[in-house]
Amino acid sequence: MQIAASELILNPDGSIYHLHLRPENIAQTIITVGDPDRVADVSKHFDRIEFKTQKREFVTHTGYIGNLRLSVISTGIGTDNIDIVLNELDALVNIDFETRTVKEKLTALNLIRIGTSGCLRPEIPVDSILVSAMSMGMDGLLSFYKRKLSPTEAALQKEVEAFFRTESIPLSVHPQVAAASDFWLNAFDKEGWHRGITITATGFYAPQSRILRAASAYPSFLDQFESFAFNKLRFTNLEMETAGIYGMANILGHQAISLNALLANRPNGTFSKDPKAIVDKLIVESLEILSALPKIP
Repeated sequence: MQIAASELILNPDGSIYHLHLRPENIAQTIITVGDPDRVADVSKHFDRIEFKTQKREFVTHTGYIGNLRLSVISTGIGTDNIDIVLNELDALVNIDFETRTVKEKLTALNLIRIGTSGCLRPEIPVDSILVSAMSMGMDGLLSFYKRKLSPTEAALQKEVEAFFRTESIPLSVHPQVAAASDFWLNAFDKEGWHRGITITATGFYAPQSRILRAASAYPSFLDQFESFAFNKLRFTNLEMETAGIYGMANILGHQAISLNALLANRPNGTFSKDPKAIVDKLIVESLEILSALPKIP
């Protein structure tokens, strides 16, 4: 069935609407970063760059490390932007723009988020690196999509919902869980890196229990998450994209992982003295792991 012009919106040059990309502009392995300035911080480690573009907050560089072709794209902050980025990246590889029809043979993208996060565990210091094994979205995006949960996701979803009821957590949201790719979890199983369940919030201040002048309706809800455990995993950190990436990747048949530089420790009230250093360390070590892999699906 042909997709209407109002649904699949293309620019006059044939590029996808928001990202301003054509299918040949992206690699199958894509690093996502929130900050547009971080795109160059990643691509400066490429051996060569073949393509650059920017539209709004979406900056894309595509190039090579050795024979590995990579793209890095900025998403901006929040799962509303993730909804745009994941759908448009999928369209670039799985929809024929000439016929406006879904391709018979689908392509699975590899999506690696390199981002920053705040830690919820007092025992994990700032300037640590954490891999999101699973995620819990508090933002509502995934409620708009039909989903088939994996057995592990279904088990976590059931336990999270029971926990919310038992703890009488007063949030007027329906949490939605999503899991990382098993392949990428194994690939990024690095000594010294932590692992946990990431909470994806809908904002930076009250939705993450930060208070400046505007009062929070739920000032202590994060404290209630401290006791939760699932398969030896705890709620470890807060950020604003991971659940959207995992959920949309799983819906569309892609493989995703979220890697977090922990800049703040919320229970301890501490913040990194050199945020750029830990983000640069995460970038370099992630690219080293990627380029050393004998095979990427």
